[in-house]
Amino acid sequence: MIVGGGLAAARTAEQLRRSEYLGAITIVSDENHLPYDRPPLSKDVLRSETDDVTLKSAEYYAENDITVLLDNGVSSVDTSTQTLTLADGTELGYDELVIATGLVPRRISSFPDLAGIHVLRSFDQSLALREEAGAARRAVVIGAGFIGCEVAASLRSLGVDVVLVEPQPAPLASVLGEQIGELVARLHRAEGVDVRCGVGVSAVSGQDRVQKVTLGDGTELDADLVIVGIGSHPATGWLEGSGIEVDNGVVCDGVGRASAPHVWAIGDVASWRDTVGDQVRVEHWSNVADQARALVPSLLGVDAPSATTVPYFWSDQYDVKIQCLGEPEATDIVHLVEDDGRKFLAYYERDGAVVGVVGGGMPGKVMKTRSKIAARVPIADVLG
Repeated sequence: MIVGGGLAAARTAEQLRRSEYLGAITIVSDENHLPYDRPPLSKDVLRSETDDVTLKSAEYYAENDITVLLDNGVSSVDTSTQTLTLADGTELGYDELVIATGLVPRRISSFPDLAGIHVLRSFDQSLALREEAGAARRAVVIGAGFIGCEVAASLRSLGVDVVLVEPQPAPLASVLGEQIGELVARLHRAEGVDVRCGVGVSAVSGQDRVQKVTLGDGTELDADLVIVGIGSHPATGWLEGSGIEVDNGVVCDGVGRASAPHVWAIGDVASWRDTVGDQVRVEHWSNVADQARALVPSLLGVDAPSATTVPYFWSDQYDVKIQCLGEPEATDIVHLVEDDGRKFLAYYERDGAVVGVVGGGMPGKVMKTRSKIAARVPIADVLG
């Protein structure tokens, strides 16, 4: 039994069949769409460049004897009887349970219930935002993380005036550091986005629909749209009282095994133990396939190595693909080795070794660094 409706659920089911598992596989999802890819929601879907983000067709699930139960999430789990209770009261038993519920976007509870205020996590939310963006003139994007930056870029491409508001000193500063964050801010400003950092939002107001956003410094901004992109948290609320250990995600060993018998977790919702014993929850698309290749053999009783790959993620903003390889932190020493005013390349140093690379519009040079990051090569050797 797999609970979730995204990439992690689809990859787990796919890997089970690839491993010649012949038993029943059921995916339970609160979505009303087949498992789909989420990265395009803030880009291609929002810009009306595609409406098809389905990972596998209905024919694939039928041909591989995979049951997909849609529009009926799980409300609770009883690990003693190995039973799930669905939102409509249906009870389903399981032999092995794989939790793949992903993330829930954070909201700002103080905001009034006004039309025009959006979060972006699901396909339907992307379509709703796209429809309103077609008639909008001014948007305020709250939060300059990856989702906020991607939404800002997409809205600008649709001709909407955008103000990007971020309490940190620069976009992505908490992830990539202020120096690289400033390069991202430069990219957005070059495209006409009004980037305002070091300030938060104190209120939104309007009649039935949002009309104004008030910043922490008292500035008032006119707005037809407000997009809240202030991060997400693991979707684990339904696990309360189950006895399954949760601490910033479902706590797992190095192959996805949770604290309760016959329970596993994968993807954004899962906190796996790494090779040095730390619990790490990775919210990267590429991480899921690596985890599935470790989890599924273990679930089937076959020895499997832990997922030990160099983390990788990317973000498409305008014509620049921002790529990150490794595990850079905002506190690392940053070596900016290339910068032409739009594209850039930077290495991240910690304890004298290269631990990550971030590039904007330089895919070849980023990917060539993979082996050096894996080996923790001295930064002096990388810089040459």
